[in-house]
Amino acid sequence: MKLLEERIRKDGKIKSGDVLKVDSFLNHQIDVELLEELGKEFYRLFGQEGITKILTIEASGIGVACITARYFGCPVIFAKKNKTKNIAGDVYTSKVESFTHGRVYDIIVSREFLLPGDRVLLIDDFLANGSALMGLIELVRSAGATLVGAGICVEKAFQPGGKMIRDMGVRVESLARVASMSEDGSIEFC
Repeated sequence: MKLLEERIRKDGKIKSGDVLKVDSFLNHQIDVELLEELGKEFYRLFGQEGITKILTIEASGIGVACITARYFGCPVIFAKKNKTKNIAGDVYTSKVESFTHGRVYDIIVSREFLLPGDRVLLIDDFLANGSALMGLIELVRSAGATLVGAGICVEKAFQPGGKMIRDMGVRVESLARVASMSEDGSIEFC
């Protein structure tokens, strides 16, 4: 998606350790008009799939998932990284290693919200090593729901996550696929 690629070139910041910061418009301060366009594009890509739920992981995926859900007319579930008093009863759980935070989380979703009859679209801001998506896929499979695919805003195609998830037979649609980037600010898209 050229609009997102242009925004990344303009406002993205490349940091050491293969970190691409897009926090000025995507995952800290949010450009809602841009998210509207991302949501429309995800709907164009998956709109005929009968999506009943959108699943993401807290916190950075929630904004784009919510805007996207408006086009699908369905609820958003976000996997929580910590069990709280608000989640009572049975839950689905999975482990996720955060590339950005460098730690492992137990993610959880209440069983009352993710059902066997659901057709689920995963939405996330980034795909790097694939751990977050793997955790979300495990939640969907644990529920017996149908995984329709994954919509990703930014995929670091030079890292193994995208290939790994696609090799599992999961449809992954990334709106911007980064082929390479360097700390001098240069970035190439696939």
